[in-house]
Amino acid sequence: MVMMKKVLVLLLATFLSYGIQAQSALIEEAPEQDSLPEIISKLHLQQDARLTDMVKWQIENNESKNGIDGWRVNIFTSSQNDAYEKAREVKKRFLSKYPDIPVHLLFNAPDFIVRVGDFRTRNEALKLRKEIQRMYPKAFEVWGKINFPEIEEKKDIIRNE
Repeated sequence: MVMMKKVLVLLLATFLSYGIQAQSALIEEAPEQDSLPEIISKLHLQQDARLTDMVKWQIENNESKNGIDGWRVNIFTSSQNDAYEKAREVKKRFLSKYPDIPVHLLFNAPDFIVRVGDFRTRNEALKLRKEIQRMYPKAFEVWGKINFPEIEEKKDIIRNE
């Protein structure tokens, strides 16, 4: 009986020591949460540390590009003497009707250009062009670098999952 107690205590101590080692190994492999964007650091995922490193690399790579490929709608182009003033007026008028859509005033010698939106797909740009077609009949879609789209936090969706 005394012998069984000793064996039982020895087995219990062995299992506990393995459990402690496994927990410390998991803590060492956990990625640094401070260097990740806020939305990712709030998530509690069990994933390989290499995957986290790949996500950080992709974020750094995108930030170095100063934008991504996408579409905008060109609503004004002019090289006249008063082109800058006209471009500013077009920008002001557009923002008064569509304050949520970004407007970009560009200079590509000798032209002043006003482009609107930051769309990932041509269909999104086409939808805006059709909406503003009466006001800007010569508008057309343009492929190029766009600003990164804003990430909207959908807190209710995250909490429900």
